[in-house]
Amino acid sequence: MSTNLLTVSPSPHVHTELTVPQIMRGVIIAMVPALLFSIYNFGIGALYVSFLSVFFCVGIEYVISTYLLKRASSIYDGSAIITGLLLAFNVPSNLPWYIIFIGSAVSIGIAKMSFGGLGNNPFNPALVGRVFLLLSFPVQMTSWPVKGATFSLDAITSATPLGILKEGVNSGTSVDVITQDMPSYVDFFFGLQSGSLGEVSAFALLLGLIYMIYRKIITWHIPVSMLVTITLLTGIFWLLDPTKYVSPLFHLLTGGIMLGAVFMATDYVTSPFTHRGMILFGVGIGVLTVLIRLFGSYPEGVSFAILIMNAFVPMINKYVKEPRYGVKKKQSK
Repeated sequence: MSTNLLTVSPSPHVHTELTVPQIMRGVIIAMVPALLFSIYNFGIGALYVSFLSVFFCVGIEYVISTYLLKRASSIYDGSAIITGLLLAFNVPSNLPWYIIFIGSAVSIGIAKMSFGGLGNNPFNPALVGRVFLLLSFPVQMTSWPVKGATFSLDAITSATPLGILKEGVNSGTSVDVITQDMPSYVDFFFGLQSGSLGEVSAFALLLGLIYMIYRKIITWHIPVSMLVTITLLTGIFWLLDPTKYVSPLFHLLTGGIMLGAVFMATDYVTSPFTHRGMILFGVGIGVLTVLIRLFGSYPEGVSFAILIMNAFVPMINKYVKEPRYGVKKKQSK
């Protein structure tokens, strides 16, 4: 009789009737509203960048798994497509093709496949690629085409609302003066602003969040804990000094907070297993994001915050976990 009674496999451990490919397809469907709005907002450039990013990510994963790792191709589970879309969502819509290729190679080749593929990577692959590109090509990664600009490397660009705010505050200008010529919160909500092609429309991202929660692809714990933490912390600073700190709603509707909360932080592989761990994970991301935004030199902080908390996930899983099967919980006296 065989003694191999248990089969231990890497995450994600899916405890539903949904298979991994079905979950990946559900995530892709949830990303469609943000993708469509990015095409509406930035034109053919958004479609071009998204297509190239997906093409490169899928192709690189196929080559590595087939010819380097000598195993069946893993591209059919859909994870490479999601990585490609998420990488595209985190870059400008006028990014040159060779930079997209480099970002795809880093995301798939270094952040994912070098650890063994899906289920083994400790950090979100798309965010690793995004941060690598930001550090390597800072000018191209921070040149944001304005709404309606045609695809061109010389397209009209403008700073993001967060960039304008950071520059103005550092120069001593009051927040009211800085924001008086910016779009309204309604415009911010629907995405009429500059930024990465997939992060500008909170409305489109929330549609994706509602769909994934409804389909039970993700739970509310990480997005809600992250957004509530950011709202509370930025609200405290805003109440203490509204001339220096902007309102919580401004933070929620600008930059990558919504994109990070909905699609990046909720990644199965790089987030905690338990609901309590997820809440702690989301709170940590929220705290780090606020600290970087308010006191760092960089106007955005979501990508760095998620990657930092990814590193703490093994420790969270170790110390914040449900009792083992058959072990009774300790009852308080």
